[in-house]
Amino acid sequence: MDRRTFIKTSLAGAGALALPGMTLPSLAAAPKKGAVLKLCSQESRLPGKTLREKLANLEQWGGSGIEFGGNAVTRVAEIKDALKGTKLKVAALCWGSCKGDLVSLDMEKRQKGIQQIKDALTAAGELQSTGVVFVPCFHKQSDLKPEELDKILYDILPGIGDHATKVGSRVLLEPLTKLETFYINRLEQAAAICNKLNHPGICMMGDFYHMSREESDQTQAFVTAGKWLHHVHLATGKARILPGQEEHSYVEGFKGLKRIGYRDYCSLECGIKKGTDPMVEIPKAFEFLRQQWKEATI
Repeated sequence: MDRRTFIKTSLAGAGALALPGMTLPSLAAAPKKGAVLKLCSQESRLPGKTLREKLANLEQWGGSGIEFGGNAVTRVAEIKDALKGTKLKVAALCWGSCKGDLVSLDMEKRQKGIQQIKDALTAAGELQSTGVVFVPCFHKQSDLKPEELDKILYDILPGIGDHATKVGSRVLLEPLTKLETFYINRLEQAAAICNKLNHPGICMMGDFYHMSREESDQTQAFVTAGKWLHHVHLATGKARILPGQEEHSYVEGFKGLKRIGYRDYCSLECGIKKGTDPMVEIPKAFEFLRQQWKEATI
């Protein structure tokens, strides 16, 4: 299908991102109870020569889970074996965009991408993971307009969501800063898609690094995400390094998480300040975040 044909056949009024704006949930509503701070980290951020060493360090520092990349599809047995004897669980699988294949006008590429995310969801289900992080496209991976991309997502996500629920997982749409994508930059935009589809297998996540650039009110952003929010990434807002290594507050965002009764993982997705030791700095970052959580009173 070429671009002209696609535009002619796109759904009228599809564009969740093209709509004037959704009605935001009121902060005056009574907050939900039961929110907990479950800290974890992406595997690649952790020090250790082996996965077992990384897990041992993470557990020693009071971590609750670990996040893996898309390569986890081929590592299910390895990961299950490494987790034996620990209290750690698998958080999200950070899968990415598959080079924008799922929103490609090339149907062969699109079908290949759909199968690959289904494979990732199957692995996530086997690992009892929170879900699979999905970015429809980064810059230069699509020249379609947001309303055209909306149309594709509304077409493909229900079927992918059905597979996700069948295998016990979910898709997690990730909003990114405009520095990385022109499509889905704010949590309310991802929430609009989730609300429209209203599918338990199609959910979303938030990332403090991206939110620091795109959200004017982080409390409201998380409240707007509400029940659809099932994963959070942690990083400072400028250098994108460990929490506490540069001035950056998580208090307002944590207030939002507390308001929605958030109980899933908050995971380190960041670098580390040059010249510092991760064996020292990661536990310090965890302690800093625990203090920020205490300060986030609602």
